[in-house]
Amino acid sequence: MGKRDAAAVIGTDVEFALPRVVKSMKIRVDTAKQRVEVAYRGLFAKRYAQYEEGRGCTLVSKDELPDRTAPPLAPATSAALWPAGERVELSNDKRLLAALNDPALQGPGMRAIVVVHDGRIVGETYGEGFNASTPLLGWSMTKTVNAALAVAVKDGKLSLDKKNLFPQWAGDARAEISVADLMAMTSGLEWNEDQGDSPDPGRLESLARDAAAFARDRPLVAAPGTKFNYSGGSSVLLARLWQNAIGADARAYPRERLFKPLGMTSAVLESDPSGTFLGEGFLYANAHDWVRFGEFLRLGGEWNDQQLLPLRFVDYMRSPVPASDQGHGPVYGRGGVWLARGQGFNLPDDSFMLQGHLRQVIAIIPSRKLVILRMGLTREDIGYSVAKLLYAIVAACRSNK
Repeated sequence: MGKRDAAAVIGTDVEFALPRVVKSMKIRVDTAKQRVEVAYRGLFAKRYAQYEEGRGCTLVSKDELPDRTAPPLAPATSAALWPAGERVELSNDKRLLAALNDPALQGPGMRAIVVVHDGRIVGETYGEGFNASTPLLGWSMTKTVNAALAVAVKDGKLSLDKKNLFPQWAGDARAEISVADLMAMTSGLEWNEDQGDSPDPGRLESLARDAAAFARDRPLVAAPGTKFNYSGGSSVLLARLWQNAIGADARAYPRERLFKPLGMTSAVLESDPSGTFLGEGFLYANAHDWVRFGEFLRLGGEWNDQQLLPLRFVDYMRSPVPASDQGHGPVYGRGGVWLARGQGFNLPDDSFMLQGHLRQVIAIIPSRKLVILRMGLTREDIGYSVAKLLYAIVAACRSNK
């Protein structure tokens, strides 16, 4: 899909994510069968992954055959100007070019920076070995796309105030958890996102055959709606709910309801072995498609004169979750987005963000008609912040009005 060299990916991405164990792992990549086999010291804990069109790379059993029934979407027409196609007309503004090409602002491991101003890509730059067509993992930026998929369910099949979400919660306090609680990260379910040697996301993503069951069976540790706890498990449960609401057509739903209308032809949302989409972190898309989604939110969920999200839902998305206030204002919005002001970013008050592991960011600033993407493989303990890059781009675009 991305046409990157397998050995290079193992030596960079995999080793970056698993530095202590990757040297003890034997990884066999069968490009002809689009299949990967991994074993610890070549013998133990064998795992298999299979690539399928429209489903990405998914954990499978040893003898499981791929499903070839989902052909890829046709690429966007390259001759048309973005967002209808892939052609771009870049600004020659010196301040913007200086910001895009400053290594200190780019940060270590930068893979893509794209600037959309007033509906057009006006600036972009890419790391070595990457370009506008390279699929990039959004990590937790996926959570925002997942929230959009949930509310795009038609015919009232899934509402924000819906409770009694799973039969396994009947008769206990978890029955009071609503769809809105899951989206706002206030479910009250026990979840360890990133503390200690064995945080929950790693076990959910690498070990659980049924990610939704893994998250669903957690005990309640706070009354629903009262405590903010950032949780990939909540996003997986949200994905399971919209899949249940859609029914038999759930597998095609992300493509048909969102990716295809937006022209996000590179987008692939991966699933676990049970078929639950990993809505907490496993959407791949190229940089041009990621900023299509950002522009879609800037436009209030409308695209090509179609209101794909409920009217005013984007306003709801960026309305604060009071329980997420850490002393400087709420940091999280009700629809799976981060609030720039609450996080200390000196940006216009209406700024909100998609954020993902290893410094993936899409900043959306409706009052400035701006969408700014920065993606990379950047350690989060080295002090790099995307803030200065955003400030420089905002200043450049303001001066170029």
